[in-house]
Amino acid sequence: MKKKILIIVSNANAIGPNNRRTGTFLPEVAHPYADFDKAGFQIDFASLTGETPYLDGLDLAGDPDNLKFLTGDGWAEMQKATKLSNVDTTVYDAVFTPGGLAPMVDMPEHQTLKKVLAETYERGAVVGAVCHGPVSLLNVKLSNGKYLVDGKNITSFTTEEESMYAIADVPFDLQTELSKQGAIFHAETAWSAHSIADGNLVTGQNPESARGVGEKIVALLNQEN
Repeated sequence: MKKKILIIVSNANAIGPNNRRTGTFLPEVAHPYADFDKAGFQIDFASLTGETPYLDGLDLAGDPDNLKFLTGDGWAEMQKATKLSNVDTTVYDAVFTPGGLAPMVDMPEHQTLKKVLAETYERGAVVGAVCHGPVSLLNVKLSNGKYLVDGKNITSFTTEEESMYAIADVPFDLQTELSKQGAIFHAETAWSAHSIADGNLVTGQNPESARGVGEKIVALLNQEN
């Protein structure tokens, strides 16, 4: 049976005191999408509000997978993303949250998202996120009362990288907050490709890590065949 993956995206398009324009960062959704598509998975999109989401990083459209996403089915399907609260997430073998600065706006406290991620993780399905996408994991509590990230080996956009990118725009430092909730945080050299799988939890550090996250999710799901 074909594996099913749900990509959950932000609906934010601005962040910070200067209303910096943002959205889902193109390669962070396009590169994993290419991996999932090549693997033959059914790929669906959900957004937090059900409104049309936004893309950032369109200047990177020269990359083959980015261009294929924009001109093929990927972006067309993402624009029609279903409201997360209306999705039966129990039918999915994996859920994945791409980054961009947008998730830092609407994902830290979104209760439906937190519930979906806790339930997905606890039933043994794969939970993945890259760059700022792991903000979706923040404040997720499992049925035992512990934070999902507590004791897990994870990564995300790092304090060092944020200092070079958007420190004036983000509401908090993601590496710091994940570590406060018990995450065993692994930071590699800034801007290098770095992804981690800890059981059924897969995370990546930055845009260069998106393909590795996609590949690790595919590998985990293919193990179940």
